[in-house]
Amino acid sequence: MRIELPYGRIPYPLDLGTHTATILEAPPPPPAGPLAALLDAALDSPIDRPRLETLVASGARVTVIISDATRDEPRGEMLTALRRRLPEVRWTIAIATGTHGPSPIDALGLPADLLADATIVNHDGHNDPLIALGTTPHGTEVAFPRCLLDADLVIATGCIRPHYFAGFGAGIKAIFPGLGAAKAIRHNHLLKASPGSRAGNIDDNPCRRDLEAAFALLPTPTFLLDGVCASDHRVHAAVAGDPIAAFRAGVELARPHFSVRARRSSLVIASDSLPVTATLYQAAKIAAAAAPLVEPGGTLVLVAECADGIGPLEIVNEAIFRLGILPRLPPTARLCLVSSLDRELAACTLLHAIDSLDHLLAGPPRPITIIPRASQLLIEAYS
Repeated sequence: MRIELPYGRIPYPLDLGTHTATILEAPPPPPAGPLAALLDAALDSPIDRPRLETLVASGARVTVIISDATRDEPRGEMLTALRRRLPEVRWTIAIATGTHGPSPIDALGLPADLLADATIVNHDGHNDPLIALGTTPHGTEVAFPRCLLDADLVIATGCIRPHYFAGFGAGIKAIFPGLGAAKAIRHNHLLKASPGSRAGNIDDNPCRRDLEAAFALLPTPTFLLDGVCASDHRVHAAVAGDPIAAFRAGVELARPHFSVRARRSSLVIASDSLPVTATLYQAAKIAAAAAPLVEPGGTLVLVAECADGIGPLEIVNEAIFRLGILPRLPPTARLCLVSSLDRELAACTLLHAIDSLDHLLAGPPRPITIIPRASQLLIEAYS
């Protein structure tokens, strides 16, 4: 049996020989409707907020937050839908970069006409001057850029998908960590080690509670427009309105698209498509999703090209893998990486770098679990 795994710029060919493979994928979603119609329907029926058109007057200052290039999202369509509702306001477009650093503008896929009359804030959580607003009960010091505090309205956008320790992505994550200080974001991310900080969990998740506490310190009126994604990476619904209530409604729409059950295995091979496989920093999401399926003493292999490198090495090793990924693996399990990284560079990580999957597949036939698009699955494992 021969398959091609998502890997990066090109697929990764995998010859399974005589091995028996279970290929774990999310349930196929129904056809997606026209995106513009989905966004308009959400804006016509906002959840726990008045309609967007009634929230600000002509000439108001509106800051809309979009994702950076590490997320595959329809930024242009969302901005267009919002502009149709508010044609006579002064726009600021803030790029939520978290700890990633400023984003290449040309990588965002935004038409020039959407940028022409807007102020662009390309957030740098490491260096930008931010305004302190307080501290969460967990001790996260919250500060935001002036574009949030000087606005008459802040609109957060994004796409709701599982997130490996915040439960689901999008929602208020556009505001914090999206526009937070890097130090504060890393303090919040220490909570990824908590048992409740897991993909799919938003009710008793310490990390999410801290995010919501940080968001609550923002005094500016807020509004949300989020797409609801499925396993095909397309938007299948949209929600708008209150950033907490609308997000939670979107989560319940998204959850069935990503939930799967599977038996644990001694060899799990997991991959995903770009942009998740661009760096090891992002590819950690693959390991977090697949870890529950690994038997004690088994092997989990990440198949990720990492053409853009590792990311900040100490953060990737310590704050991501040692803190958030390795504790999810069972005792004596091994975590391996197949990538295009230079051998010496790969050896600096906490993963065991291997050149190919061939030697792992040598020997007698045995059951193998393959997860081609692992990073966003909500996996329930059983023995």
